[in-house]
Order: sequence, then C-alpha cells, then structure tokens
Amino acid sequence: MDIRNIAIIAHVDHGKTTLVDSLLKLTHTKIGNERPAERVMDNNDLERERGITIFSKNASVHYGDTKINIIDTPGHADFGGEVERVLKMADGVLLLVDAKEGPMPQTKFVLKKALELGHKVIVVINKIDKKDARPVFVLDTTFDLFSDLGATDRQLDFPVIYASAIAGKAGYTADLESMTDITPIFDCVIKEIPPPAGDPEAPLQMLVVTLQMDNYKGKLGIGRIFNGRIKKGDTIVHFNREGVQTKQKVTALMAFEGLEKVEIESAQAGDIIAVAGVADVSIGDTLADPTNPVQLALLEIEQPTVKMTFRVNDSPFNGKEGNTKNTSRLLRERLQKELETDVALRVEDTEAADAFVVSGRGELHLAILIEKMRREGHELCVTRPQVVTHTENGVEMEPAEDVFVEVPEEYAGSVIEKLGKRRGEMKNYGVREGQAHLHFVIPTRGLIGYRNEFLTDTKGTGILNSLFNGFVPWVNNLTTNSHGSLIAYETGVTTTYALESAQERGTLFVGAAVEVYQGMVVGQNAKDEDLEVNVCKEKKLSNMRSSGADQAAQIAPPKPMNLEQAIEYIGDDEWVEITPGFIRVRKQWLSPNDRKKNGR
Repeated sequence: MDIRNIAIIAHVDHGKTTLVDSLLKLTHTKIGNERPAERVMDNNDLERERGITIFSKNASVHYGDTKINIIDTPGHADFGGEVERVLKMADGVLLLVDAKEGPMPQTKFVLKKALELGHKVIVVINKIDKKDARPVFVLDTTFDLFSDLGATDRQLDFPVIYASAIAGKAGYTADLESMTDITPIFDCVIKEIPPPAGDPEAPLQMLVVTLQMDNYKGKLGIGRIFNGRIKKGDTIVHFNREGVQTKQKVTALMAFEGLEKVEIESAQAGDIIAVAGVADVSIGDTLADPTNPVQLALLEIEQPTVKMTFRVNDSPFNGKEGNTKNTSRLLRERLQKELETDVALRVEDTEAADAFVVSGRGELHLAILIEKMRREGHELCVTRPQVVTHTENGVEMEPAEDVFVEVPEEYAGSVIEKLGKRRGEMKNYGVREGQAHLHFVIPTRGLIGYRNEFLTDTKGTGILNSLFNGFVPWVNNLTTNSHGSLIAYETGVTTTYALESAQERGTLFVGAAVEVYQGMVVGQNAKDEDLEVNVCKEKKLSNMRSSGADQAAQIAPPKPMNLEQAIEYIGDDEWVEITPGFIRVRKQWLSPNDRKKNGR
C-alpha cells in the first residue's frame, strides 16, 4: 500500500486539531456516533475544557490509493516531550501558521526539531478568513524563521498552502473565494512528502514512541516499523532503554483506521501500528527480529526545568470526602505509572517516605499531572515550583526562558518594569498597529508566579509566550512575587460577620459558610506580611438594640483559586492542598507556634 506519514505541528490555537477535523470529514472517515462534531482528536476531558491538545493522537485516512497516517501533536512548549518523540514516526510535517499572528515561539521549537530530523515541511497558512489576516507578511516571517534555524536549501524550498480549516477549504493562493474544499492539502502531501524509506525484506526494527492501555489486550506499544515485517503470533526480541534483550510473543496487532484501532494480521516497514503482548514495553524501546536483533537509536528528550515536591495530604480535612487515595504507597504507584507514558517527567525519592520530587518541563506540565491525579481521587499537597539546576565547571547553572510579549502600548511600561525586577533582559522592542512586541530572556525562576500578575496588569489584553532558551549562570538579586497571606486563626466555619472585617485587610479566597482550619490561607494581605485573621467569629446575641444593629453585612465576592493560580500564588512556606473536591492553600506549619519556631 502507498503510505504517507505526516505530523501536524503548530503553536497553541493555530488550528491543528480543526484541520484534522476537516481532513477526516472530507474522506468520510468513520468518526463515531458519540464523538463531538468539532475537535474530534481532543477526546480527553482536560483537552476539551482547556481548548488545547495535551496528548499526541494518531489517525489515518485513505485518499485515492494512498493511506495517510496523521499525527496530531500538542502545541504548548510544556508538552514538547510528546512532540519530540512522535516526530520520529513521520516522514514529513504540516506546519500550521496563523495568518494574522505568524510564527510564534512554539512554532520555532517544533520546527527546529522537524528540521533536525531532515523532514520535508509543508507550510499551511491557516485562518486566512480572519478580518485582519496578512498572509504575505506571515509567509516572509516564516521564511526568515526557516533561515534562522539553519534549514537546508531543500527545506527552504517549502511548498505553501493557504487554508481556512474551520471552513474546510484550502488552495495555492490566498483567495478564499476560489477555494472549494481541503483536497489541495492531500494533493500536496502525496506530491511533496516521500513515502517511508524502510526495507520490508530487512530484519524487523520497530521503535515504540507511545503507550496505551487496553482493557482486554493489556499494554500497547505504538510506533513505526522502520524495517522488516511483523505478524500476529510472531516471536520478537524486545530491547529496553538499557539494551537488555528479552524474547516476547506478539498477541495482537492493530492499525489505525480513522480514529479507531482495528486488528490486523501483519504489517511491514512504514506502517504505524500498535503491538500487544510485550508486557514491560516502554517508550523508546525497540522491537526487533529474533534471528538478527539490532537496536534502534534511543530517543533523546530534553531535560526537565521545573520541579515540585508531591507529598501525602496531612491537613485536618484529609479523607473527609470519603473514598479518596491518600497514602504514600498509592502516591508512589501513581507517579511511577505516569513515568511509563511521559518521558519528559522525572520522579525522585526524598528523605521523607511520604514525599517525592517531581520534575517536568514547566508549571503547566506538572499542573496537568496534578489535575489528572485529582480527578482520579488522589489527595496530595504540593510545594512551590522550583527550577532544576546543575553545575558546569564549578558554576551553578539555572534554566532561562525566551519570553515573547504582545500588549497594547499603554501597558508596555508596566511589563518592562515587572520583568526587569525579575532580572529579565530585554532583547527587542517594537510597536506595530498600537501593539507593543517585546522579547526578553529571563531566568525561569523569575517567570514563576508572573503570568496571573501579567493578566491583571494588562487587564486581560496581553499575550505572553515562553520557550526554553538554555542554561545560564545562577542570577542573584532576583525579585519574585513576594506577598502576605491572611491565615485562618482557628478551625471552624466562616461567617459573614467575621469576613466583613477580614476583607478590609486584603482579598479573600473564601466566602461565607465555608469550612476552614487553623493555618489555612483564606486570602491575600494587602501588605507583604502574613496576618492571622479570625474568619469564624460569630456576632454575639444581645438584648440591646441600636441603630444599624440589624443592618446586613456586606462582603465582596471572594476570589476563587484554581489549581494554576494556587500554584503560582504560594510562597516557599506554603503548600497547595489538592483533593477531588477542593483546592486549598495552607501554611506548611499550621500552628502559629510552629511557624515562629521554624521561621527563626
């Protein structure tokens, strides 16, 4: 069968998943009666809620006599580990670029990886139906990006398609009226992307790049066959990452048809398939021929840059929600399970049996893991994010980020001031159509806790994107988000009467009739110092009346904290308590005496 293997890469919200929708609909691929009409590839609850792709997905369509395997990739830099490994399965990529925004930071990251692998790139300038689209400018900046990343002459001669994925139209010119459907993308893929180069007659070599669990078949290793053939019932050799060989039997083979997996009897070089029967298969492993086993090159994944400590929840409210998972054994097992499918994650033991250091590619990477665990019924506490450092030639090195900011010009001064305090170095400043475009290089440590402050300072109109830049010598005199917290004085239920006086001290995180415990953070102090407040005090009954005695108390609506906001807010002596039903901020030491003793 004639095969093409392509990956779709782009920055967040540039239309990857919508484009896949259009490709599936054009070929009348079976999507499934229960699937939503839009963004069918984002079938995870977290993805649909947040509107972003988190996990790479496989699909396939038949166009004429050609089978096209499509790999949808995440667009956020924190999930770059997914992109790095799935690009190994592809022979070419579709690079989507927004017709207004042009190449963005994540575009640079994923394109760099694709060019390093020598892939042919088809540029798709999407969303040309936008009112302020500027396809000529976007094409020029995309060419400059290719050149900056060291593309070869062959890669610089990239074909260009203009499209409106949401309308299901594409063409070779930026004229939406002349477009009829999305077929030009298929035609271009078949013409420009080479078929797989593997040899079906050579000994078997298959690289596993993704794992899935099946209720009936067990763990599935998903990957691409680079050489040879494989059949159901074959005995194969399994190489793990350490190079240890074991013989295994293939119990089932599955290929992708549309969005579904269908059982097949055999597959050969160039196919992307799922293999069952290899019990201890992991990402980066090789499945090889038993008579002539040769291991493929290991997948190299960039190292984590941010770490947090995950520990068992020991707050006074732990276990109050019923059947929750709150033991060190369950926490360890869940983190080890995540390591099987997330190669960009690291888990280390600590001196405490109930605490683990978890390292990832960014705050969002770790926040998604925590949210998945919370929805599975786990209770835990996490600490403030810290950067992962290492030593080079006796110098301590810390990660730094390229930060790209787009804000209305009147807010640029505030952004420059705040990032300057966080030791950000401005590399570029420009104004276009009333929008200021700023580029900073800043230690990752200085960016932690800034995003929500940035949205407040720009009244929600700013756009901030960051991309890992590299490691720099440790930066001194770095100011982060210092704050003071309002701390519950006692355990009880909040009252409107008590909250009315407490709100004068700052911003409250809780409303009336909410259970709190001693040491729980109930608000942010207006001053940069902690303050204990009694939010459970009740109004005493009296037989005396006075003017205004029956006047209703007035309290402002509380500011609820979601998971990401809580993680950004906490200081070094604070934890976020996560349960299936609640997100709370608390002090590490709940008792005032313990806080004084440990604060000395």
